[in-house]
Amino acid sequence: MATTTKTGTKSAATKASTTDKASDVKSTSSVNLKSTAKPQNKTGKMEDSEFHQFFIDELKDIYWAEKHLAKALPKMKKAATSSELAAAFDKHTAETESHIETLDQIFALMDEKAVAKKCDAMAGLLEEANGIIEETDKGTMIRDAGLILAAQKVEHYEIATYGTLKVFAENMGHTEVANLLGQTLENEKATDVSLTEIAESFVNEEAASE
Repeated sequence: MATTTKTGTKSAATKASTTDKASDVKSTSSVNLKSTAKPQNKTGKMEDSEFHQFFIDELKDIYWAEKHLAKALPKMKKAATSSELAAAFDKHTAETESHIETLDQIFALMDEKAVAKKCDAMAGLLEEANGIIEETDKGTMIRDAGLILAAQKVEHYEIATYGTLKVFAENMGHTEVANLLGQTLENEKATDVSLTEIAESFVNEEAASE
């Protein structure tokens, strides 16, 4: 009878010890989960992650690019030989101003200050455009062909940038931001097509005969 009581007491003690250990593990797990949770904004989306910061940094990069392109396009328009190309540059200047406004809106949606960070890629492309103007004769279709080349290099860079940023925004759950970036992306694609049409309609052929 005494043996049975001792065994029962030992069993109860073991059960209590096991319960205490499980409670400790649960408590420790709760602390760890709480301490590693990332801060969220009012919409429940994760903020301040490395990916979020990288996204914002790239927005600042294209913001600089658009602002400097808006200043360069009037010079390209003035240098153009054909009225068709000059009109295309004039139209794209207005569109670029609109793209800047869209980026301002995106920064606001992301609760970030709209700040430009130098875009080395765009700086190089615009420098190349200036070089084409300097190295070609005024009033020639060769200059127009060169300007279209320079402008399409810019467009392809912007298409790649906006396309990637749109996907980034989608992956982070920023639907409205992704939609705005998508609109700009489609506009850049349309501009690229219009430049190709001008080149293929008469510029390239006339440049080849000069």
